[in-house]
Amino acid sequence: MAMPAMGRKGTDIADSEHPANRPKLTKSLKLFDVYAVATGAMFSSGLFLLPGIAAAQTGNSVYLAYMVAGLMILPAMFCMAELATAMPRSGGAYFFLDRSMGPLMGTVGGIGSWVATVFKSAFALVGMGAYLAIYVDLPITITAIALTIAFGLLNIFGAKETTLLQRILVGTLVVILTAFVTIGLARTGVSEVLSPEPAYGAFFSEGYAGFVATIGLVFVSYAGLTKVASVAEEIENPDRNIPLGMVLSLLTATVIYTLGALVMVTVLPPQDLFESLTPVADAGETFLGWLPYDLGVTLIVVAAVAAFASTGNAGIMSASRYPFAMAKDKLLPARLGVLGRSGTPTLAIVVTVVTMIAVLLVFDVESVAKLASAFQLLLFGLVCLAVIVMRESRIDSYRPGFRAPLYPWVPLLGVLLAFWLILEMGAVAILFTAMLAIGCGLYYQFHASKRVKRRGAIFHMHRHLGHSTYAGIERELSTIVHEKTQPQNLNYESVVARSALLDRTEGRFDRARLVEEMVEVAQQRFGMDEAAIRAVFDGDRMDVHAIRPNMYLAYKSVADLDESQLFVFRFGDRATVDILGSRNVHTLMYLILPREPAGLDLRIVGHLAEVAQSDRFEERWLAARDEKDLTKVLVRDDHFVRDRVSEIPALASQQEQRLGDIDLPGSCMVVTIEREGKLVIGRHDLQLGESDIVSILGEPEDLILLFDPTYLA
Repeated sequence: MAMPAMGRKGTDIADSEHPANRPKLTKSLKLFDVYAVATGAMFSSGLFLLPGIAAAQTGNSVYLAYMVAGLMILPAMFCMAELATAMPRSGGAYFFLDRSMGPLMGTVGGIGSWVATVFKSAFALVGMGAYLAIYVDLPITITAIALTIAFGLLNIFGAKETTLLQRILVGTLVVILTAFVTIGLARTGVSEVLSPEPAYGAFFSEGYAGFVATIGLVFVSYAGLTKVASVAEEIENPDRNIPLGMVLSLLTATVIYTLGALVMVTVLPPQDLFESLTPVADAGETFLGWLPYDLGVTLIVVAAVAAFASTGNAGIMSASRYPFAMAKDKLLPARLGVLGRSGTPTLAIVVTVVTMIAVLLVFDVESVAKLASAFQLLLFGLVCLAVIVMRESRIDSYRPGFRAPLYPWVPLLGVLLAFWLILEMGAVAILFTAMLAIGCGLYYQFHASKRVKRRGAIFHMHRHLGHSTYAGIERELSTIVHEKTQPQNLNYESVVARSALLDRTEGRFDRARLVEEMVEVAQQRFGMDEAAIRAVFDGDRMDVHAIRPNMYLAYKSVADLDESQLFVFRFGDRATVDILGSRNVHTLMYLILPREPAGLDLRIVGHLAEVAQSDRFEERWLAARDEKDLTKVLVRDDHFVRDRVSEIPALASQQEQRLGDIDLPGSCMVVTIEREGKLVIGRHDLQLGESDIVSILGEPEDLILLFDPTYLA
C-alpha cells in the first residue's frame, strides 16, 4: 500500500533550498495589527518630546510643519505599499532593495535598517524609562534595559502575543491622545486655536528657512509608518491590509500630531513650550487640572509610556526580521534564519535585544538615534527608486496588489524629497549615513558576495538595451504570486497532474512538428477541437518563461477555453530542438489558459517555478522513466497519491460509482485514471474499477484520511 509522503520523511524533495522547505513565518497579522504596528512605531518622541524643540525653530507655525511632513511621507508610503504587496516577505526595505537593485544594495538596506531601528527603539525605551521615573524612582538606563529584555521575550513567544500587546498599547495611546486633542480644542475654543498667538511673533518666526528646517526635524516622526513592511510575510491578505493599514495609521498620526501641536502652542507661553521636555503633560496640566487627583496629567503620562513602549516593542519586532531575511538569503549566518518553537526568529530577536542593551550602555542614545534618522531618509529614497526599477524591468510576475499613483512622478518626488531632507539635517548626519552605507558595502564585498549569485531586477532593464537578464528574480516573483493565492493552488496542481507529458528521445523538432503533436494529443486526451488548438499558435507570440536553465515554459491566454491544458516535451540526448535560437533545451512546456480568472497564468507558472527550484529537481526529472514518473516529479509529493483503487480504503468501498458521486475527504480530487495501459482524465461521469490506478491531489491532512478505514464508517 502506497501511503502519501508526509513532511520530510518519504519525500524526494527534501532540499533545504526548495522554497517550500524554507522557514516561513505564520500569517497571523490582521488589519488592526498592521495599523497597530505602524501607528505604534510613529508615536513617541515625535509628540511627547519634539514639539517644544520644533516650535523654537518656527514658532506658531509648528503645527503646519507637522501637517506638511505628513503629506511629504506619502510618496515613500505609496512606494513601500506597492513593493510590500508585490513581495510580501520579511525584511521590508532589505528585501525590496535586494530584489530590485541586487544584494549589494540589499545589504546596505538590511544592515542599515537594522542599525537605525535598533538605535531608535533603544531611544524610545529610554524615553519610556524617563516618563516612568516621574512616578517611580528608578535608574533610567537600567529601566530601559529591563524593558528591552521583557519586550524581547514577548517577541520570542510569538507574533500574536506581540501584536496583542501592541493593540492594547496603541488603543490606549490613541484614545488618550484623542481625548487630549478634543478637550484641548473644546476648552480653548476653535476660534482661539486658529488665531496666531501674538507672543510667538510672526507666523514663521524664523522665516521660511526655519520652517523648512522644522519640517525636516519632524518628518522623522512619521518614519515608523513604513516599518510594517518588514513583517509583511506575516500579514493576512497583504494586498488589502498593508495599504489600508498604512493609510489609516498615517491619517491618525497626522491628525493627532497637527491638532496636538496646535493645542500646545495655544495653551503654553512660548518660553515654557520651547524649554519643555514634556510638552504634552505641561499643556494638559493647563486645561485638565479640573480632574481630581491630578488624573489628567497621569493619563498623559500613561499615554506617553504606551507610546514609547509601542515604539520599542514594534521596533524589536521589525528589526529582528532584517537579519532573519538576510540569513535566508545567505548574506548573514544561516542560524539567524532559523525559526524557534513559537514560529519566530528566536536567534535574530536575541541578537537584536543584546545589541540594543549594548547601545543603551555604551552610546548617547539620543544623539545616535537622530543620526540614524538620516539613514532612514536614505532608505526612503532608495525604496522609491526601487519602484521605478521594478516597473521599468517589465517583469511579468511583478504583480503588486497596490500600485503607487501618478507613476513615475510620485516615486521621483519621493527620491528628491528624501535627499533634500538629508541635506537639511547637516554635515554630521550626512557623514554618519555615508559611513554606515560604506561599511555595509564593504561587508558585502569582502564577506557575503562569495556566497551569493543573485542579481536584482535592475538587470532586466538591460533587456531593452540587448543585454542579459537574471531569471532568478522572475522565478521568485512567480513563486510569491503562487503563495499569495495558496487556497487555490490545488486547482493549479491538477492542471499539472493531468498534463500531457511527451518523451522524445531522438529526431529533429521544430515549432511546426511540436504543434502537430500537440494537436493530436489535445484531440485524443482532452477532446479539444483541432481548429481551436491550431488557433492558439497563430497570431500573437506566446510568453516564454525560464523556470530552470535548459527548461522553458511558453504560455498564452485564449478566449473560449474552459480549462487550462499543459503539454510537456522532454528531449533526449539524440534529439535536436530548433526552437529558442541557440539555447540548450531539454524540456519545453506549452501552457494554454482561459482569460479568466485574471492572473491564472502566473499562478500556474508560480507553481511550476516553485517545484523546479529544488536542487535535485533536474536529476529526478531526467531520471524519470515514463509519464507516470514525470507527473510525480512535477507534483509536490506531500500533495499527491497514486495507487490502485483496491488499495485505498476510502475508494475500495466505492467501486463502480461515478467519480461525481464518490465521497472524498476535504480537498481531495481524482485527476487521472490509468486503465488498461491508457491514461484517462478524471471526469465526473467515469466509473471506478477495482484495477484502476488513480492519481489523487489534496492537502496532506486530507490525503491521510484516504487510508483511514474508519473514514466512511
